[in-house]
Amino acid sequence: MDQIPGRKYRLKFILSVCTASVAAAQLTFSQSPQPASEGASTGAATAANAPAPPNTSLLGEAMALYRKGDFAAAIAKYQEMLQRSPKSPDAYAGIVRCHLKRKEVDLAAQAAEQGLAVSNAPRIRVARAEVLFRQGKISEAETEWVNVINSGFPEPRAYLGLARVRKAVAMYKTAETFVQKAHELDPWDPDIQEQWMATLSRAEQIKYLEDSLAGENNWDEDRRAITRSYLEYLKERSNRKTPPCRLVSNVVATEAPLVRLLLDPKHLRGYGLAVELNGHKSSLMLDTGATGILVRRGVAEKAGISKINETKVWGIGDRGGRNAYFGIADTIRVGNLEFQNCAVEVIESRSVADEDGLIGADVFDDFLIDLDFPDEKLKLSPLPKRPDEGERKLSLKNEEQDSEEADQGQTGDSAKTDNQKTEVTAGPASRSHDRYIAPEMQSYSRVYRFGHDLLVPTRIGDVPNKLFLLDTGSFTNSISPAAAREVTKVHDDPNMKVRGISGSVDKVFSANKAVLQFGHLRQENQDMIAFDTTSLSERVGTEVSGFLGFTMLHFLDVKIDYRDALADFAFDRERWHF
Repeated sequence: MDQIPGRKYRLKFILSVCTASVAAAQLTFSQSPQPASEGASTGAATAANAPAPPNTSLLGEAMALYRKGDFAAAIAKYQEMLQRSPKSPDAYAGIVRCHLKRKEVDLAAQAAEQGLAVSNAPRIRVARAEVLFRQGKISEAETEWVNVINSGFPEPRAYLGLARVRKAVAMYKTAETFVQKAHELDPWDPDIQEQWMATLSRAEQIKYLEDSLAGENNWDEDRRAITRSYLEYLKERSNRKTPPCRLVSNVVATEAPLVRLLLDPKHLRGYGLAVELNGHKSSLMLDTGATGILVRRGVAEKAGISKINETKVWGIGDRGGRNAYFGIADTIRVGNLEFQNCAVEVIESRSVADEDGLIGADVFDDFLIDLDFPDEKLKLSPLPKRPDEGERKLSLKNEEQDSEEADQGQTGDSAKTDNQKTEVTAGPASRSHDRYIAPEMQSYSRVYRFGHDLLVPTRIGDVPNKLFLLDTGSFTNSISPAAAREVTKVHDDPNMKVRGISGSVDKVFSANKAVLQFGHLRQENQDMIAFDTTSLSERVGTEVSGFLGFTMLHFLDVKIDYRDALADFAFDRERWHF
């Protein structure tokens, strides 16, 4: 099986859905500060990157260590605090967050429970909710944050947590309000700073990244390298002063045939799209688990796509990032749609996981996407217009598009600069709105969106819902060993291979029978492939327990509304003569 991985600023995979609530409880908070004007926000950006006021207390020392990324030393300071004050909420909350930064989820959960055993303090409850969010228990985390705020404790990180939830369910305007409130309460928290900076223009973000790279922070080396690369890209793109990526054809809807990609003469491994880059046609795998457009170097050279700056791309596999670079395609054509001045990533290898390249479904973010696999067609049509919406400009979504629209005074959700989903760029105008579910889409499943990834609660057996990723680039369904062990037996499978952009997965398992339920569908799986999804979960920021892959999805008509985090899955038995 080939797991065609996701890409650099995001991952790959997505899906599953039963319910994704907009709010687990009613929040009584109603007042919010107004976003700063452009002139004011520049000064605020500088202040946000300034060092926090000196604090000689033990807590101040621990927080200073946390801010510069020395989490082990910070934990030691917090533990010293507990020796002096065994019920200190600040100490327990600090230990929880340090363990999360160190990717020690189990230890973070243990520290949270220990803290709650001695004190039911709101600060510890907020930190425990951060653990729940990382464990994929998003609704439980949301309920806890709401309850803390409604009980009269305006904890800054409770608002930060709610902002993460609301963004995941496409409530972008509400998320911005919560970020502003969190920043108002604690402008020195580095995690709050990063979320707040995401609302600024490209010029302000460049300044923020420059200051962050020059100073101390809690970024690891991989993240610093990726951020440095992305900063170079932003500067170069700005210096070129070319128009943003945009739709130039007069049509706003199209159909395009899906191209069969064969595993062998009798078996499909996936579907692709005929994509013209500067007039040069290639068949790129249509991959809901990837983002943007990624091609091999040979394709880019034939299309005349020149290098802007170097970067790396990551995906499934244990071999780390692969060398790549950014380029700009003068024209990109898909079906009857033509776009100009759009970013393309190019991997420095002969293939992209055995393909010429990948095109992520999220590039059609401005459209209602219909992946009609039974009829082998991609259909793109306008999204339902919001009641208060004016004229919209359609584009092909990519990173620099977000930044350039931010410079035009539009704010909202953000592009990502690394696999940890660090948010550094503001997004298109659609991101300044909350989710709109049109009457004709009430039956669609509510999914969680993290960047390009769509995660939906998927039930396996009788255990609580897990989050699975919808991934047309993954050959078959798969599951994490931890999730599988909750419902069935798991054993080694040395004959099974899982491979992606980042090489092969070292340890692959086989899980016995598992029943998956998502959307309005139910499927029985025999001997599911199982492999560790920890690295993916860390990059997304919440637990991803498995993937819904091509061998199942190609029986379905899948509709996706990225703007509002909605998906619909239809199976017509008669079309398959079952």
